[in-house]
Amino acid sequence: MVYFEDIAIGDGFDFGPLTVSREETVAFAAEFDPQPFHLSDEAAAQTHFGTLSASGWHTTALFMKMFVAEMQRQPGRQAASLGAMGVDELRWLRPLRPGDALHGRSEVIDKKASQSRPEMGIVRSKVTIFNQDDKPILTMIPIAMWRTRPAGL
Repeated sequence: MVYFEDIAIGDGFDFGPLTVSREETVAFAAEFDPQPFHLSDEAAAQTHFGTLSASGWHTTALFMKMFVAEMQRQPGRQAASLGAMGVDELRWLRPLRPGDALHGRSEVIDKKASQSRPEMGIVRSKVTIFNQDDKPILTMIPIAMWRTRPAGL
């Protein structure tokens, strides 16, 4: 298992790839963010987007899908993860377009032991999601909780 104590500032890993389809872009928007520029090229053509673009929330959900898939490939890491407390500095830098192939990078930027919960520590990471041209489309800083090493291990 990868405990809080095993994580160092600067540690990082890559995740993905994942390609987003037009159908899933429209389906997500229809259910969760039904703004016209997320639903049709015609409506998007009347905006600064120009063509259909995914909801930023869809982009964020795709980050989670790729990130968890990578965590599941590293069972010791996933077993020590206790969820997240939130996200700082979420930025959508470019539109996600149907057909874009995403990949990401997560790098630890800060960590501290919990003052009130000795069984966990807090890890902040800088996450960047890139498109197929290696242009960043999303950045954020998740605040994750990690299991500390039990006494005697």
